[in-house]
Amino acid sequence: MSKIDLFGKHKREIWQQLAEQIDGDFFRGKMFRPDRVEAYYGDWMVTLDTYTVDKAVYTRIRAPYVNRDDFVFKIFREHAGHRLIKALGMEDIEVGHPEFDQDFVIQGSDERKLQMMFANPKIRQLISFQPKIILQLKREAGLFQKPPFPKDVNELYYQVGGILKNLEQLHDLFDLFAETLDHLCAIGTAYEDDPKFKYYT
Repeated sequence: MSKIDLFGKHKREIWQQLAEQIDGDFFRGKMFRPDRVEAYYGDWMVTLDTYTVDKAVYTRIRAPYVNRDDFVFKIFREHAGHRLIKALGMEDIEVGHPEFDQDFVIQGSDERKLQMMFANPKIRQLISFQPKIILQLKREAGLFQKPPFPKDVNELYYQVGGILKNLEQLHDLFDLFAETLDHLCAIGTAYEDDPKFKYYT
């Protein structure tokens, strides 16, 4: 058995275990479709899979939701390069929690909504657990997403480089998605309705 086979099997075992623990489903990849985990949280379908760009592999988690407004945001960890870029004018909104503001770059379409979004201590904690993270609300699906989103559907989206196979970290990410989706409803950005959209059919 090759190293690739061993690597793939190990990831599949972890993802299968995750699916069992969160009452989801694991789907083995075939043809041009990667392995994936799908799990419902309320009427929302949360999907874990991977994608490849120029031979670089990324893990992503996505959840479409019915939007009530046009609020979008993006949050990622601060590093030294960002400090220089910020000095040159890169957007970085402070949300009123100094340690969190120091550790992360936060961008978005509505400063008040961002403050409401990250007023939730569990969301801040679950984000802080992640050594690397890009988490965002997006109005549009990726370039190669078929079919495209309906006009009233946005997406909660996470990505990280490499193949994520730390079971505890994956659990934390699904918890983060559940907490964030609930909170988006609480602040008036999302409906609890089924978006009637799936990435894989």
